[in-house]
Amino acid sequence: MHKTRSPLYVTTLIAGAFFMENLDGTIIATALPQMAHSFHATAVSLNIGMTAYLITLAVFIPISGWAADRLGSRSVFAAAIAVFTFASLLCGLCHNLTQFTLARVLQGIGGAMMVPVGRLIVLRNTPKENLTQAINYITWPGLTALVLGPPLGGFITTYASWHWIFFLNLPLGVIALVLAFILIENVRTEEKHPFDWLTFLLAGFASTGTVYAMEKLSAEGVRWQSPAILLTLSLLSGVLAFVVARRNPTTSLIDLESLKLKTYALSVYGASAFRIAVSVLPFLLPLMFQIAFGLNAFQSGIYLLALFAGDLSMKAFVVQVLRRFGFRRILIVNGIITALSMALCATLSPTTPIVVILAILFVHGSLRSLEFTCMTTLAYTEIPSSRMSRANGFLSAVMQLSMGTGVAVGAITLRLVAHANGHSAATPHLHDFHLAILFMAILALGPVLNSLSLPADAGATTSGHRQPELEVNPA
Repeated sequence: MHKTRSPLYVTTLIAGAFFMENLDGTIIATALPQMAHSFHATAVSLNIGMTAYLITLAVFIPISGWAADRLGSRSVFAAAIAVFTFASLLCGLCHNLTQFTLARVLQGIGGAMMVPVGRLIVLRNTPKENLTQAINYITWPGLTALVLGPPLGGFITTYASWHWIFFLNLPLGVIALVLAFILIENVRTEEKHPFDWLTFLLAGFASTGTVYAMEKLSAEGVRWQSPAILLTLSLLSGVLAFVVARRNPTTSLIDLESLKLKTYALSVYGASAFRIAVSVLPFLLPLMFQIAFGLNAFQSGIYLLALFAGDLSMKAFVVQVLRRFGFRRILIVNGIITALSMALCATLSPTTPIVVILAILFVHGSLRSLEFTCMTTLAYTEIPSSRMSRANGFLSAVMQLSMGTGVAVGAITLRLVAHANGHSAATPHLHDFHLAILFMAILALGPVLNSLSLPADAGATTSGHRQPELEVNPA
């Protein structure tokens, strides 16, 4: 059995796959009008293309870890890249909305296998002391893709055609597929266990129903009763999934054993609130810039590049900062400052100097990047290698679900604020955006509250942080 050629090369390959998968979740947002014209449909109805993709990701991610254990991590990762690339070709060749929706579902299946299995490959090939650097390296491309998606989609749609949004994945996918066979070892686990179909079905319905119901609740002019009922049933299905998981905790898709660890539980509970809040900002800000500031779609998207610059700038300092301060202190102090930087976005107005807007977005981007890396890395610091696949699969599903519902949560919040202020959410005012952003800033404090119960030396093996030892009197 050969060894993986180079951890750096493998991590770079996985980071590129993460970027490609996350980019396709947001890049079509600014291309919807042109795509709607091609499909002879309304732009609003094209939202199903984004929703179908996100729902499929959330549903099929839990299968990825089990499949990687059975078939080998390289086999599943390579197959996922092939499916994702082929589905991208189909998306670009579609002639109507039905074809496009089916192609996006297929693309979501590929993405659902590609991201968690890719992260699992990195986790298995990285010593605990190098975990921070590796997680940081594969996290920021995903954050970058969420920010770059709208302006890049607008640029491609304006100066070429929406079809190239998907065709550009073809050469990238082929290169990634070749490198996967060259660089990655096909690791399987010796322990074989049956797939937990009952939990999968219950959790799948919970994920699908939650995302779909929240999408419907966020839409203007839709009666709330039916989506609210679906949301309630979905949450009940999620509770039942946990009940079933408790009956067979050793093989369940829901990793209850890892949830007993505070370091892992933080990345499931408090971190989910943070992911929802942070993923809302790239949705609310472009709308605010267009509706309240009067900018066009491309100009508003360009503003968000400051977030990308902030994400990128923090990459070089994460390891040093963690070694100096440790996980607990960073998650608390940086979490509070990150929420404050988000709240500053609620002070922006058309008269705010451009340099101030860019500075606030840059600072927020760097702070959220640090918080994201710390939360994700901390989750795996106490997980033994024998349980890494299950822990990664469950956390990946939770991460995708929280990120996937972020835009819907933002839209619902904006709609409720607008109605509370006595006007339609179809034409939100600047004050509505400010209040919605402030609510998200409060939600972003989730990991801060969770971190208060962490021990001071949490994740010290990975961070390299050492607590100052108290002097002991030998007498």
